[in-house]
Amino acid sequence: MRKHGAGVIAVAAAFGLVFGSALSPAAGGPRIKFRAESWDFGKVKSGRELTCEFVFTNQGDAPLNIKSVESTCGCAAALVSEKDRRLAPGQSGKIKVTFNTLGYAGEVSKYIFVETDDPDSPRVQLKISASVDVPPQPRIDLDQYAFEAGLLVEGESLAAEVGVRNRGELELRFECTLPNASFQVDGRPAAFPVKVAAGKDVRLKVTLPLGSRVGLVREFVLFKSNDPLRGTISLTISGYIVTMAQLKQVAEKYKSVIK
Repeated sequence: MRKHGAGVIAVAAAFGLVFGSALSPAAGGPRIKFRAESWDFGKVKSGRELTCEFVFTNQGDAPLNIKSVESTCGCAAALVSEKDRRLAPGQSGKIKVTFNTLGYAGEVSKYIFVETDDPDSPRVQLKISASVDVPPQPRIDLDQYAFEAGLLVEGESLAAEVGVRNRGELELRFECTLPNASFQVDGRPAAFPVKVAAGKDVRLKVTLPLGSRVGLVREFVLFKSNDPLRGTISLTISGYIVTMAQLKQVAEKYKSVIK
């Protein structure tokens, strides 16, 4: 009977060790808790600057330290006050987020990352989102942004063709500049500004006399338009110019290969 009683006591003690440790309070330390970890601005007009604040509290029993607050591109985030960088138990702080919608369209999400010394939540991810409504506007696009002419002979001109498309809902107007170059639109001398209806495109030809230039040539054609988001874009045109003597040397060297 004593042996049986001793066995019960031993089993009870073992259960007490296991379950007692499981039910005991968690180790102390800082504990960060946000009132909300996401914010939806809903539908907004393009160009608006949006702001919101994320409130957090130290629910632990030791001071909470905010090591850093970082955000993805296009969004700014920072602690409202330097006092919020270190919070005593029970204290609250704020992180202010600013997002400029200019240049965005449709559903957009941005993220903020908060680094802390909370052992359970060393990195907290916050999210803001919005549906950006863009009014009708022209939208310029090129079918290529770099043109490689290849090998040219001294005295030739560097000629490049590119398609210019209006992907917007309003008329596009653009003009091009490149010193000493001439421009044609759909086979005719260009009259700037060139007008392109919504959903339409034109073919632009750029001709640049090279004179006595030799070696690598790289130039930039600058496009300026009434596209509110891409008012200035560029086309890179390049080629490699050799003299006639150099061309003959190459032809002589590889005459057995060239047929």
